[in-house]
Amino acid sequence: MHSSHPRLPGELTFMALVVLFSAFMLWASYNISHFDSLSSPGFFPMLCAATMLVTGLMSLVKAARAKLALDANQSVFQQFVQKLAPLTLVLFTVLIVAYMLLLEVLGFLVASYLFLLLSMQVLGSKRIGLNLVVSAVVLAAIFIVFQTAFSVVLPAGSLVGPYLPEMLK
Repeated sequence: MHSSHPRLPGELTFMALVVLFSAFMLWASYNISHFDSLSSPGFFPMLCAATMLVTGLMSLVKAARAKLALDANQSVFQQFVQKLAPLTLVLFTVLIVAYMLLLEVLGFLVASYLFLLLSMQVLGSKRIGLNLVVSAVVLAAIFIVFQTAFSVVLPAGSLVGPYLPEMLK
């Protein structure tokens, strides 16, 4: 028995991009050794790319045959964004990027504490007091393990770094 699934907004475009990428990778891997033999350097990449191309084509055909599932209250673009980029995912991605950028400036301790605290909020925890305590305890455990057990020097940060030795006294 074959059951067809409804096509999601953007699925057909994504599958077309997968097929194009697979075809490019097959061509690029063919250029490694031009398929001289089964033991040539390009054989395994060609095999992987060909497999990806065939399965991508199968998925593209399946997606093209499927009926587009649309919500009458939203446009196709709105549904596409809602499926691919829910607010929680976007906010968490922004937090990760901010953490990476602030790590050098604020240092490991401050940047990580803020990241943990805000991450719990974004992921749904509404208990601010508990979040403050859990972030501090987890960060202290990570700091102790990495500083003592692994002897890893964690970044002090250019903003907080000069004052860190005085704060830890």
